[in-house]
Amino acid sequence: MKPPCTAQALDVGRPPAGDGHAVAPGVTWVRLPLPYALDHVNVWLLADGAGSTLVDTGHGDEPTRAAWERLSRTVLHGRPVSRVVATHHHPDHVGLAGWMAERWGSELWCTQTEWLWSRLGKIEPMGEAQALAAAFYLRAGVPPEAIPALRERCKAYPANVTPVPPSFRRLADGDEISVDGTAWRVVVGRGHAPEHACLFSAERAILISGDQVLPHITPNVSVWPQEPEAEPLSEYLRTLAALERLPDDVLVLPSHGLPFRGLHRRLRQLAEHHRQRIDAVLAACASGPRTAWEVTGVLFPRDLDPH
Repeated sequence: MKPPCTAQALDVGRPPAGDGHAVAPGVTWVRLPLPYALDHVNVWLLADGAGSTLVDTGHGDEPTRAAWERLSRTVLHGRPVSRVVATHHHPDHVGLAGWMAERWGSELWCTQTEWLWSRLGKIEPMGEAQALAAAFYLRAGVPPEAIPALRERCKAYPANVTPVPPSFRRLADGDEISVDGTAWRVVVGRGHAPEHACLFSAERAILISGDQVLPHITPNVSVWPQEPEAEPLSEYLRTLAALERLPDDVLVLPSHGLPFRGLHRRLRQLAEHHRQRIDAVLAACASGPRTAWEVTGVLFPRDLDPH
């Protein structure tokens, strides 16, 4: 179920998959393919002296590497990606950071928690990860016959992330990054990822929102086997409220969907959507206890794949 959206999409067209399109002076939108129902990820090239700062990399797979080799000729014109800023640790955002470190000598900048999660996801022993996942999902009420597919999903992260650089430059909430003379402030969000970094330029009135604020869907807000008692939705809702301190008229550059304006309205739509879903959970449990699996069937009354 998608939250309703009345955000004002930016009327600049959209780049074909694997190509670039200018959305503001010195800011290039690159749309890369993904092998999911959500079939693309937006990444952002910021002109930076003799090279570029890249916000997110795309998936760590061969089609995305091939797209970057084309982009090296057609958009970068031979200039290097000197710095990669990863908003968070998911494969479509940090998947090629290691490859880019080898290809261009790119330096990885991200928050500490996201670097640690990306390193863990890449090197965690597979048997340990699968056993943890199986116990977690069985406890949540998932039928035993569905567990093998979920165990297999544990292989997806290391398969789609190139070796994560062993060192990085740490970003923290409130830090400023200078890109070609423009200051970009780090705004940390939580709920979708533990320490997700958005970038805000007051001078340019632009917010690179990553997955924290999306125009047509709500980002995945999930409890994972590694922290079974986590409560990420409260963190996500607190982040939405905090982001209302940013100007409403910023140009929002999200990781999925189209750039848009109308930040405050979108934040309120997302918050209201989650409150409605909470009401649906409470209603589902009104007549007695329900497992997480049973409630999932109420919230998503359709066939779901393991992803």
